[in-house]
Amino acid sequence: KRDIPQITPPRYRALSNISAILMESASCFVQGHLAVSTGRPSLVSGSSALRLAEACAVPKSSSYRNFSKASELKNSFLSGADGQEFFSSPSFAVDTTRKFVSPSKETMFTVSLTASAMPVGQQPASGAVALKKVGVLLLNLGGPEKVEDVKPFLYNLFADPDILRTPLPFLQKPLAAFISQVRSKQSEENYKSIGGGSPIRRITEDQAEGVEKFLKAKGFENLKVYVGMRYWHPFTEEAIQQIKKDGIEKLVVLPLYPQFSVSTSGSSFRLLNQVIQEDPEFAKIDYTVIPSWYNRPGYIKCQADLIRTELEQFEDPSKAHIMFSAHGVPRSYVEQAGDPYQYEMERCVDAIMKTLNVSNEHTLCYQSRVGPVEWLRPYTEETIPELAQKGITDLLVVPISFVSEHIETLEEIDQEYRELAEESGIKRWRRVPALDTYQPFLQDLADMVEEALQSKKITVDDAFDAVSMRVVKKIPIGTRPMTAQEWGWGFTKIAEAWNGRLAMIASLLVIYELLTGHLAFK
Repeated sequence: KRDIPQITPPRYRALSNISAILMESASCFVQGHLAVSTGRPSLVSGSSALRLAEACAVPKSSSYRNFSKASELKNSFLSGADGQEFFSSPSFAVDTTRKFVSPSKETMFTVSLTASAMPVGQQPASGAVALKKVGVLLLNLGGPEKVEDVKPFLYNLFADPDILRTPLPFLQKPLAAFISQVRSKQSEENYKSIGGGSPIRRITEDQAEGVEKFLKAKGFENLKVYVGMRYWHPFTEEAIQQIKKDGIEKLVVLPLYPQFSVSTSGSSFRLLNQVIQEDPEFAKIDYTVIPSWYNRPGYIKCQADLIRTELEQFEDPSKAHIMFSAHGVPRSYVEQAGDPYQYEMERCVDAIMKTLNVSNEHTLCYQSRVGPVEWLRPYTEETIPELAQKGITDLLVVPISFVSEHIETLEEIDQEYRELAEESGIKRWRRVPALDTYQPFLQDLADMVEEALQSKKITVDDAFDAVSMRVVKKIPIGTRPMTAQEWGWGFTKIAEAWNGRLAMIASLLVIYELLTGHLAFK
């Protein structure tokens, strides 16, 4: 009796049980379990399994010296039903018995192959993790669900020091109240133009449902996916309370921001760390975080597939210019605080274009600029007229930093930038949809969670270290990105495009008046 090695596959797995019974004058029994992997959608073929079966089925003895095991075994099995390629969609099971006689006809043996397989998404979860109560916390920004929510949402937004940094902490809430009052009317009009509220909660909850479905199909039956929003319901704190109530033992924290920034993932991680320090019950939960996933092959492929679909809608796809529009951040974030956002964004776009494998020219630009400070360039609102001046008439816009539709895609891009493009001379305009509930994307998120459960734990502190800037001007290589509180005061990236454009200017004036005692306007 000999063991057959188990092979862990990258994506597909065949779970096989091979029994080889060798009948001579005395019986010899060889049995083993094996896992076979292929790098294609097919799981395993008869010949793939036989290559491992041969090793145990034919003993190394003189009586079999003249037996051509490789050819005879292979040909015999391939002539049967199990010689078919078994695809990932339905599970399969085969039970095949073959008898072989050596050329001298002195010895006969039987090989019995019983094999079963299932797609990777249907395999049982392995190890102790499958026995624990597992939770997945999806972190996102949040948004007002109806017009009446706009003002309190804005207050929550600007009360966050990672969004609006003030010279003195006691100014935070008064400034947030002032800005939300000033900005609410215009913001309400913007939300009315997209249906009266942000769809981000509905979409994120649909994403959570889809990820949970894929994870349960993997065997994580005792699992639940939660949604935690930073600035609106369901708040992260509300999700944490439910996580504790449900008795979750193992938690994976997954921010729905592919690229890390101190003002998105960083802000949510800071809040999470605060809860860990203040809530002993939550601190007992074994958790791990996923810092960023901008270069994940599954995510890159999903983006490339959606781009290709839209690109093919142009009369001449090769003529379309691909414009990636990402949410911007102040340049000082990158050059002074070590924010890796630009680094990750540029490499993300490079990977998408490499995967897309087309000759179209492309541009990466940044939208949602607020206030008088310098933000990452080039700006989207300046890029569009410049492209038109160069004679580009076909433009495909990719909202690269957004995994769900919200005000920045539905209002700023679809309305504001499209109008600008038409005025500038762009004749044919298309926009790639956000990933939303695109099934391959949800599958990849589920795979990401499974990998996190099987990998070394990453704490919040580890997350900041993991995304340390590799290459950045004026910042030593490997510098850990600073949070807004560590850095000082000023303005950071806002979450939704129109929610701060004039508010940032107003807050600058308020700070000026508070610090100098002079009115900004007389």
